[in-house]
Amino acid sequence: MFLSTRLWKEAPLSLRMMHKYKHLFTPLVLGDTLFRNRIFAAPLGLEYYPAENLHPGDDFIAFYERKAQGGAATVSIGSAMVDNARGAIGPTIRLDDPSALAPHYRLAQCISRHGAVADIELQHAGANAYHSKLGLGNEIYGAFDSINGLGMEVPAMPEEVILETIEKYGDAAQTARHCGYGMVTVHAGHGWLLHQFLSPQNNRKDRWGGSMENRARIVVAIAANIKKKCGPGFPICIRISGAEIYAGGYDIDYGVEIARQLDGHYDLINVSVGVHEAPEVFTHTHPSMFLEDGANVKYAAAIKKAVRHSKVAAVGALAEPALMEEIIAAGEADVVMLCRQLLADPDTPLKAQAGREQEIRKCMRCFECFSGQFMKLSTYCAINPEIGFERETRYAAPVVRHKRRVLIAGGGVAGMQAAITAAERGHTVILCEKNEYLGGILRCEAKVPFKQNLQKYLDQQAAFIRKSNMTLHLKTAVTPALAKDIQPDVIIAACGSRPLVPKIPGIDGPNVLSAEHAFMHPELVGERVLIIGGGLSGLELAIYLSMLGRKVSVMEMSGSLNYSGNIIHGMAINNEIKHHQIEIITSTKAVAIDERGVTGEFVGDKFSPPPLCGTIAKGILTSAISEARLERDEAPGSRIHYEADTVIYALGQVPLREEAHALSDCAPLFFSIGDCVEPKNIYTANAIAYTIARDLGRY
Repeated sequence: MFLSTRLWKEAPLSLRMMHKYKHLFTPLVLGDTLFRNRIFAAPLGLEYYPAENLHPGDDFIAFYERKAQGGAATVSIGSAMVDNARGAIGPTIRLDDPSALAPHYRLAQCISRHGAVADIELQHAGANAYHSKLGLGNEIYGAFDSINGLGMEVPAMPEEVILETIEKYGDAAQTARHCGYGMVTVHAGHGWLLHQFLSPQNNRKDRWGGSMENRARIVVAIAANIKKKCGPGFPICIRISGAEIYAGGYDIDYGVEIARQLDGHYDLINVSVGVHEAPEVFTHTHPSMFLEDGANVKYAAAIKKAVRHSKVAAVGALAEPALMEEIIAAGEADVVMLCRQLLADPDTPLKAQAGREQEIRKCMRCFECFSGQFMKLSTYCAINPEIGFERETRYAAPVVRHKRRVLIAGGGVAGMQAAITAAERGHTVILCEKNEYLGGILRCEAKVPFKQNLQKYLDQQAAFIRKSNMTLHLKTAVTPALAKDIQPDVIIAACGSRPLVPKIPGIDGPNVLSAEHAFMHPELVGERVLIIGGGLSGLELAIYLSMLGRKVSVMEMSGSLNYSGNIIHGMAINNEIKHHQIEIITSTKAVAIDERGVTGEFVGDKFSPPPLCGTIAKGILTSAISEARLERDEAPGSRIHYEADTVIYALGQVPLREEAHALSDCAPLFFSIGDCVEPKNIYTANAIAYTIARDLGRY
């Protein structure tokens, strides 16, 4: 029996107030990535980063992690150089330095472990690259011949450098993705290089200037290069100036034309205003206390009306949750970006979601923070003494001010870890699992000999739960009605995922199984087996079935097998593939399934991952496995029928996002973790579950 029987209408005020901000806390999907709400931390960087090696250090990392802890959907690192030699206005963090991979990975992980998406802004100052010119002694270029803010004559960027710069943006994005960032923001506003190309002053006579299409060409090409190197589902945001708002600068009508050129090429358009080298508009770009709340929203709203494919973000003087909700609800923007407000109170999203908006410290727009950057090369906040000293509090155990009633929906890897951590912190925990066992989808591998240590780990976690004082309900799926009856203070959705079923003719045939079903019921698998999908699940299943005496082939669309970045495990898998004589068929797409097997079409490198850029290649350890490509001398489009008694698809998992989101209105605080956000690995599931559960009780 559940303890609560009160009707929903009698729920606590904080629970009912959440509906005031329903639009603000509706998740958003950009590309293939789920963002937990519509409050994004705007890019904020240090143009003059004090660390000698320009690597993110502990203070730097703690500064951004604090925003993620407060509930923002994404936290953006500003001012990361894509080309330090030609594009740096000052010494700042870099994405073209192989030695920076490890600290960038730590920075991205410290953000993502709180459930936020780590974002990093790709910047190139162009004609204003003062550090590259004066500090490093290199030639710099603008979009066109010009005189920069320091009075230096700057030549137009030659085409060969333009093409190189496009590649550098793609390389920087690939490096960011490799380091764990879930999105990149291309800065094309505020007077930097790409703004210079987009400017009506760009009247070059070649294909990179003159017309609106030509002015936008480099920006569109950068988006294509990033998608090519990071994959079509990797989200890209672009930051533009909707208007320059100074005498002689372009207005919102021209900003709308810019946005139309970018529509569909970028997943999100962040609409700011102003230019760096016009000091009279700095306090409009970053609204002063003399301007109204949401002073720049109107520019985003105008662009929102004009675009058809890209989402739009509004930024500037946003602190009131009610105003943010109104902006989203009215369709003026899809996202609100907060910058200084998340210095004044990094917990703004959590407090708003919990119905405690009266406790939010509102930014006064006094510019103590910006003045600190300019005068002290550090960031502080007049009303939040924590800012600038985040490292001191980050390593302290979060104070559990409020013991909460926590409902966890799902008892897989993430759900179990969240339950254990929350219980250890003194909360009242109710864990519901729809199956009759704990452990989630990984229990399908219970019979696999080389996965017994994994099963022991799952058993151990389940034992911790049973020995604790939490309430466990098996064979209990959490529905909105059930959640409202329980009346939790917090819901953590760990609903898991389902197998991706490919749209291949014959996929519903009697001789076709999912990898999950084949793991659980190997007796249903025939003597000759073809597995579609050369990722870890498919490869490990191939090894398991081979151990049972089956003759196994693996078909993969890419030119190489996918070990999910675990190249050491890949070495072990490769040894087993050779030992069991498993046939590997690469660069081949399954196009039809019949009772005798699978027809595969050779696709060449169409679905192969792009080569690593120089920054990554120089910064990581490689092996024969990570470098391997399985070449085949066939013509693309040629087809072969591969005989098989049983066909198994192992093409990954689809997150159960809708099931999770259905619970979002059923408690003052709501979090999604694990595979229902994005199927990854055990480490990621545990890291995020532990961190989110550890932080409970602060509000």
